[in-house]
Amino acid sequence: MSRRHLPAVRPVLALCAAAAVLAGSATAAPAATPPAASSGTTAVTSTGTAALDDTYYQGALGKTGPALKTALHGIIRNQTKLSYSGVWEALKVTDQDPNNSANVVLLYSGISRAKTKNGGAVGDWNREHVWAQSHGDFGTSQGPGTDVHHLRPEDVQVNGIRGNKDFDNGGSPVSGAPGNLTDSDSYEPRDAVKGDVARMILYMAVRYEGTDSFADLEPNDRVNNGSAPLMGRLSVLKQWNDEDPPDAFEKRRNDVIYSQFQHNRNPFIDHPEWAESIW
Repeated sequence: MSRRHLPAVRPVLALCAAAAVLAGSATAAPAATPPAASSGTTAVTSTGTAALDDTYYQGALGKTGPALKTALHGIIRNQTKLSYSGVWEALKVTDQDPNNSANVVLLYSGISRAKTKNGGAVGDWNREHVWAQSHGDFGTSQGPGTDVHHLRPEDVQVNGIRGNKDFDNGGSPVSGAPGNLTDSDSYEPRDAVKGDVARMILYMAVRYEGTDSFADLEPNDRVNNGSAPLMGRLSVLKQWNDEDPPDAFEKRRNDVIYSQFQHNRNPFIDHPEWAESIW
């Protein structure tokens, strides 16, 4: 290179060096910490999937199909069981509105409603069993009947409309819950929580395998399951799991249940791809 080019090169080299310093600083900077849960007790931060794989899920890694399901069951069955009355207080923390700490967010309707409005009257919110109690006849017993991983706050009347229907696409609009549809034998939630619903159903199918005096809960590809320990429609639930991946609210909820209440996790929130691997 001739000498007359050197003055031009020096500024370029200086700029490159500065960029390298800045890049190194950015790499070294700690990741942003998610907002803490305003529970009035313990602050909750998101648990990284890599850290969970090294610890909580270590026994499941590398497995697929029935072997993966069995391994996950062995991991998540270890939990603290809540009383049914204790579920009220748990939901006020797990489903707290991130924009209003005095409220909870209702699952199907998406409405933010005062925590104090829990009850059974019109305008109240109550405890929705996403895996319907009658599908396996477990009622409100400690275990599947009080498992907060599938219990969510919902408007009393909307909860009544959903009833014990299986999940599927289609139907007529649901009064009080925009974006929800229902017909005589199925319920379709709004798009923003379709994946949440799918992952709750799949969690229940892995957690309750008939090994602890409760029915063996399983998803199937039909509706009208009645009192059988089955919930459908599996093909639709898998589609919802793919189309609506876990968001910040759902991930935080999983962390809160793990750290403050049941001390077990929903593996399909941490690893949505495991749904396809098992089913």
